[in-house]
Amino acid sequence: MYYKLAVFDFDGTLTNKDSFLEFIKFTRGKWRFLTGFLIFSPIIIAYKLKLIPNWKAKEIVFAYFFKGTSLQQFDTWGQAFAAELEKMIRPKAYGKVIEHQHNTDEIVIVSASIENWIRPWANKMGISNLLATSLEIDKEGLLTGKFLTKNCFGQEKVNRILQAYPERDNYFLEAYGDSSGDRELLAFANKGWYRHFE
Repeated sequence: MYYKLAVFDFDGTLTNKDSFLEFIKFTRGKWRFLTGFLIFSPIIIAYKLKLIPNWKAKEIVFAYFFKGTSLQQFDTWGQAFAAELEKMIRPKAYGKVIEHQHNTDEIVIVSASIENWIRPWANKMGISNLLATSLEIDKEGLLTGKFLTKNCFGQEKVNRILQAYPERDNYFLEAYGDSSGDRELLAFANKGWYRHFE
């Protein structure tokens, strides 16, 4: 049966801020956040100059702040962070999600951010389909600082959609994004919206 798939990028599309940065501030405090990014400014510059890939820069920063944290603690932070995410959701984007739900379209969030802090908000919204970056956990239940999946960015967003929804001829894909990391997704969609909610 032919149906509509509504795919939303998260950071900058549904939200007006980068949830990765906001999650670090929320869990580690403003001063440790600023100190960390001062330490890693060469890494950030190297990424901006395209000397290292997006995923590598992100993983290095993530490991600095969260390596050795228990998964239980991390998920607890993710649950608490949902209230902060509420404040970052763009009103027009929220309205569009509700519209797609009323139309009984299948809604998917596809994001380079970590699934552990997006899922509590998505669940509250009744969105069960989340394709995001997963974390590697060691035998003791601690975060290794590495990503278990490829960073869900660029072509990887298309790859993840096709893994979850391989029968491409069975659905009309409407996608929403806001950055270069969404370019491939928007080109792949039947209808792509760029910065539609700003």
